[in-house]
Amino acid sequence: MIADLLSSAVPVASDILERTASTPRVQQIVSLSLAPAFLLAAIGAIMNVLVSRMIWIANRIERIDDRIEDGRTDPQDEERIWLEKRRALAQVAVMFGTGAAAVISLVIALLFISAWIEAQIGTLIAACWILTMILLIIGLIYFFRETRLAAVGVKSPHRLQNRFWKRTKRKHGGS
Repeated sequence: MIADLLSSAVPVASDILERTASTPRVQQIVSLSLAPAFLLAAIGAIMNVLVSRMIWIANRIERIDDRIEDGRTDPQDEERIWLEKRRALAQVAVMFGTGAAAVISLVIALLFISAWIEAQIGTLIAACWILTMILLIIGLIYFFRETRLAAVGVKSPHRLQNRFWKRTKRKHGGS
C-alpha cells in the first residue's frame, strides 16, 4: 500500500519538478511577485505609523486613568472620551491593514504555487489583489478619520477658554 502511494507520488513529484525546473519560469514568478512584495512593505510602513499612534494614545489614556484613580480628574473627562474614539478608529485601521497584509501575502504565495500546478488561478490572484486594495483603502479611510479627529482636538469649552485666555494675555501683555 505504501509502495503504491510512493509510486503514484513519483510521477507527480517529477511533473512538479519539470514545471519548476525552468529558470526563466522561476524568474518570471519572482518578477511577478515584486509588486505585491513592495505593496506588503508599504502596508508594513503604514502599520508602523498606526501602531505608534495607538501606543501614544494608550499611554495618554493610562495617564488620565491614573489621574482619575487619584481623584484629580473626572471619570467623564472629555480628553479621555476623545482619545477612546481615536483609539477605536486606529484599531479598525490596523485591523483592515492587517487583513490587507495577509491577503497580499496570500497573493505572493499563490503566484509561486501557480508555477507548480496546472490549474489556472489567475482569477483567484486578481480577486485577492482587488480584496487587498479594498482592505487597504478602508484601513486608510479609518486612518484619515483618526487623523482628522486628532487635528480637530478635544472640543471642550473649558479648553477653548484657556486657549482664548492665553492668546488674549499674549496680545495685551498680561501675565
